[in-house]
Amino acid sequence: MAVALTERAATEVKKIMTEQKFEPQTALRVSVMGGGCSGFQYGLGFDKNVDELNDSKFDCHGVTLVVDKKSALFLDGTTVDFYDGIDKRGFTFTNPGATKTCGCGHSFNA
Repeated sequence: MAVALTERAATEVKKIMTEQKFEPQTALRVSVMGGGCSGFQYGLGFDKNVDELNDSKFDCHGVTLVVDKKSALFLDGTTVDFYDGIDKRGFTFTNPGATKTCGCGHSFNA
């Protein structure tokens, strides 16, 4: 399996990339780091340095998404979406491998 972006999330990523004038080869990097209230936390960032040997690369609705091999172990099957509502706004993660998540949705345990 892989990591995927919803169409809504891809639209938001493209908007940010255009506003920030990122170079066309810039990819969205999804990662996992230690920390957060549940043990691990999700990371999102833009990266021009894709390591073909150590990164998995996906095309999601016209956005290049990369995940390093270590993070891929925790992110398999994860979908990144974008929520824009009256109560909150931001990227959300649906991770079938998470055994526990925190209230904010940005950290998890696997």
